[in-house]
Amino acid sequence: MHIPENYLSPSTCGVFAVAMVPVWMRAVHHVREEVPRQKMPLVGVAAAFCFLAMMFNIPLPGGTTGHAVAGTLVAILFGPWAATLAISIALAIQAVMFGDGGILALPANCFNMAFVLPMCGYAVYGLVRGREGRHTGARAGSGRPGLGRELVAAGVGSYVGINAAALCAAIEFGVQPLLFSDAAGRALYCPYPLWVSVPAMLVGHLTVWGAAEVVFTVGILAFVRRVAPGFGLGGLAGDGMQAAPVRAARPVLALVAALAVLTPLGLLATGDAWGEWSTADLAAQVGYTPAGMAHGWEWASLMPDYSLGALPSWLGYVLSAAIGVGALLVAFRLLGAGASSRVDFGPRHDG
Repeated sequence: MHIPENYLSPSTCGVFAVAMVPVWMRAVHHVREEVPRQKMPLVGVAAAFCFLAMMFNIPLPGGTTGHAVAGTLVAILFGPWAATLAISIALAIQAVMFGDGGILALPANCFNMAFVLPMCGYAVYGLVRGREGRHTGARAGSGRPGLGRELVAAGVGSYVGINAAALCAAIEFGVQPLLFSDAAGRALYCPYPLWVSVPAMLVGHLTVWGAAEVVFTVGILAFVRRVAPGFGLGGLAGDGMQAAPVRAARPVLALVAALAVLTPLGLLATGDAWGEWSTADLAAQVGYTPAGMAHGWEWASLMPDYSLGALPSWLGYVLSAAIGVGALLVAFRLLGAGASSRVDFGPRHDG
């Protein structure tokens, strides 16, 4: 679902950049208002789950691969606006450092995976969970029956969220040949129209990758609720999360480390995700190289495709996972250092 460079026209990328600026501004505002400074590093831990989930490529017959995102998970733990900010930073790190997704296409990728996915997923989660579904970490983590209902809601919400994001990406791909073509009628950018891109994107997400999203979301949420019930917002006040949140989240950090070590499993899936082919591979499929892609802009990432020089692929993958997770933790620790120290979620009384 990471749209590469030059699959979207520069004007399309510009539209999404303009659209995402107020979204990011509002996300920053909500995070400052809703997330206590002590818990800001934990948002980075939650973002690490998204970063790692996207490294586990899962194949479909025919050579296509895809992945989970776990965006609804972050929204459940810290709210949808925090998820928007967290996933946006994770996607930026992927694009800049590892070439996973285009730099110019970053706003479009953020719109799909960092905005549409968590917002839709969280809305459905709230509907299924009911009135008690907003930040019920204390109740769910205590082992009461509410945990089962929350996990069902999380599964349904995550499934809807990732498919909504996939549909948006499919539409963005599919409108390119309708809007941008040369005099001969050949596409300048992505050459696949809507009647090709929409089913191609949704088949995998409605089946295998949607199921993977549910497994990641429900599995990690169940683990977090049981071992660190104060990890998200509204959690238990007496479990150490308020005084030393990172130290109290050691079991969650251990899970992050375990997933990072296991990321080379994503290398077992051969082939590329739909719409993420190289220019040469795309030309072999359609019989020509779209002119806008042939003369488009390219970014030289530091560790392309999560590789590092002559190191074995599996080791490069593990090091990439460690670097990406470390960058997220540092980023949110810095954000926490500059955030307001207000932690009161009760009514505000002026004067």
